Amino acid sequence: MSSKAALTLQTAHLRPGMRLAVGVSGGADSMALLRALALRAPELGLVLSVAHLHHGLRGAEADADLEFLRELARRLKLPLHQARVDTAAEAAALPGKPAETIEEAARRLRYAWFRKLMAESKAEAVATAHTLDDQAETVLAKFLRGAWTEGLSGIHPVVEFPEGRVVRPLLGTTRAEVETFLSALGQDWREDSTNRHLTFTRNRIRHELLPLLQTWNPRLSEHLAQMAELARDEEAWWEAEVRRLAPGMILTGKPVRGGGRASGEGLAIDLSRLNELPQALQRRILRYAAAGLGFAPDFAGTEALRNLGLHGKAGQKCELAAGLRAERTHRELRLTIVPENRIDVPQTAVPEEVTIPVPGEGESPSFGVRIRIELAQSAAPPASGPALLRNWKPGDRVRLRHSAAPKKVKEVLERLKVSGAARARWPVLELNGRIVWMQGVVVEPEAGITITATEPNDLAASYPLG
Repeated sequence: MSSKAALTLQTAHLRPGMRLAVGVSGGADSMALLRALALRAPELGLVLSVAHLHHGLRGAEADADLEFLRELARRLKLPLHQARVDTAAEAAALPGKPAETIEEAARRLRYAWFRKLMAESKAEAVATAHTLDDQAETVLAKFLRGAWTEGLSGIHPVVEFPEGRVVRPLLGTTRAEVETFLSALGQDWREDSTNRHLTFTRNRIRHELLPLLQTWNPRLSEHLAQMAELARDEEAWWEAEVRRLAPGMILTGKPVRGGGRASGEGLAIDLSRLNELPQALQRRILRYAAAGLGFAPDFAGTEALRNLGLHGKAGQKCELAAGLRAERTHRELRLTIVPENRIDVPQTAVPEEVTIPVPGEGESPSFGVRIRIELAQSAAPPASGPALLRNWKPGDRVRLRHSAAPKKVKEVLERLKVSGAARARWPVLELNGRIVWMQGVVVEPEAGITITATEPNDLAASYPLG
């Protein structure tokens, strides 16, 4: 082996005798992880195997990836675990099933299969090839979405499941080091063509945003990875502190005269104790209580709960996205789940519909949005006439970019965590009976059309749909 053919592995979560399946896609990162572990397996006492999940995407390209890995596994004399799933079908919206993007469905299926391998005792743990660059991209993506501290913790070095654990030995290794290692070994790898598609958020971060930010600070990826480590350690401390305080503050059922509490749905927070805490702990206690009912309120939702609890009056209520209701009593803030299919929103006037010529421009001050529609030179104007900027209505469906099937606008709004008055008046643009633009999401392309929307707060967003 060349002296240059060495790669730093984080081995704290590996142990002698461990049966470790290496998740391998065929890309550079996973190939480097497999080859590095294979070189060190005798020293570490690992019993290795290769795990590859065919996602049913990319057609012949993905089939060739599988053949490539079959040959490599034979050459390395390692068992190959393989399976195939239909990711697009899994991502399609079904009655009673939340909508998913292709990326979300692929990840869910991949980890479900890893857990199946461990449940069937084909491996004790699975290793995945997340690198320092992946960590930086993840932290930046979470920051852009407005993540809490736990989100900024990024990719964890180890994730425990009932069936076993997933480990990430390359989190301290850069993508450049991966490629140097593979070149020194003379090992080629497969390229996923979708990694170049800038329609995917992660690819735009990887190929556009992060390189731009690195012109300001060349060590940005390293610093983002350090931020993730700090956030993980901070979260571990906060979690322990919240678990210590919560039992004395979060109560079940309702209080009854004479003392004690009657059984019932929901949870309650003791407001006298909540008021004694610093703001940081107040927020965490409220989110911890909401998590007990299956909810994860965002910053605005958490502040709504905190303001109601500390400054509201008895009898006041507020309702958050996805069905979490809070009610203030004299001594408690009660959290309950709104019955399914019940939507209580403030009554508000629906903005008037606005017709927009194609091509052309129009705006709705009530919606706070200005729309410009442009046609490619080769495209003819739609025969049915102008587009219609209007409020969404029950039964509307929209095909999101890279979604396998149209999704109910209602479900999309739930995923966006839109509630109350905002949910009651949310703009969409209809053309030829199809929604071609919706505030807050990117819609599947409509050939030859570009829609530019200046949304509320003068935030311009351009959605090229052709």
